[in-house]
Amino acid sequence: MKILASIVLLATAFLSNAQQNYTEKIQGLSQLMPMQFISGGSFKMGSPKTEPGHFGDESPQHEVVVSDFWMGQYEVTWDFYNLFVSRELDANQNSKTSDSEVQIDVDAVSGATTPYVEMSFGMGVDNFPAICMTQLAAVKFCEWLSAMTGHFYRLPTEAEWEYACRAGTETAYHFGEDPSLLDEYAWYAENSNDKYQEVGTKKPNAWGLHDMHGNVAEWTLDQYVPTEYSSRKDGVKDPWVEGDKVYPKAVRGGSWMDSPSRLRSAARRPSTKQWKKRDPQIPKSKWWHTDAPFVGFRVVRPLITPSEEEQKKYWKYESIQ
Repeated sequence: MKILASIVLLATAFLSNAQQNYTEKIQGLSQLMPMQFISGGSFKMGSPKTEPGHFGDESPQHEVVVSDFWMGQYEVTWDFYNLFVSRELDANQNSKTSDSEVQIDVDAVSGATTPYVEMSFGMGVDNFPAICMTQLAAVKFCEWLSAMTGHFYRLPTEAEWEYACRAGTETAYHFGEDPSLLDEYAWYAENSNDKYQEVGTKKPNAWGLHDMHGNVAEWTLDQYVPTEYSSRKDGVKDPWVEGDKVYPKAVRGGSWMDSPSRLRSAARRPSTKQWKKRDPQIPKSKWWHTDAPFVGFRVVRPLITPSEEEQKKYWKYESIQ
């Protein structure tokens, strides 16, 4: 009985320590990446047809179960993203131990090419959200961050993203149904002054996450399938629509360019080749969307670390043009 009690106490202590917010840091960089713990549970994914702004790809609503994870409190900023592009701090990666969640060396991570133009388009860099990267680039940033820190990071699935955005609500927005309150929580077409803004300058949702509505729209892991919800049964756990096609991928949250309906918790958006329309590179870049100054991303870290083989699945991306 004493041995069993000790095991229970150790397990309880582990979970207690694990289920806390923390701050990720890269050696040599003063900026920090706060991570919010999101306790898993079930929620209604999608929106009812009666919700103003509802689109058909948000139906039918269905029950989804999501496991525990951490999510970036803010969208990934240029402060971090430019280090992935330049790779100037790679030598500062944390030493690997047997306890490290990720064992890969940072030299093994593919690096993004330097863009032909200044990709912030003069809207701001310090503490502003990184934009214009392809989903491939966002995925590889997560792999790079994992190699640098030893913690396993990836993009959120659509289900994780919506669960975290809703923060326990079933309303159109995480603060309720009234879009007139958006000014308190979001940068969007009516208040953004035609540019993105510094992260974290609007109120967070109930789970401490900023800019889930607006500022920049955010990449998820999922292939965008407009009829996906029709094929799901209630109670599905941790759904992820894997796909090897470059387009379309699912983007969430709406941006500084969008109207309120695009910012709703359930709103979905597919990526498109048109986001590369003015890319001067031949063939067009795998890393940059020259015509998507409205899209960025944030990272997640699952409480239960996947195996090395599974990790590679999350970081894999077949570049099919």
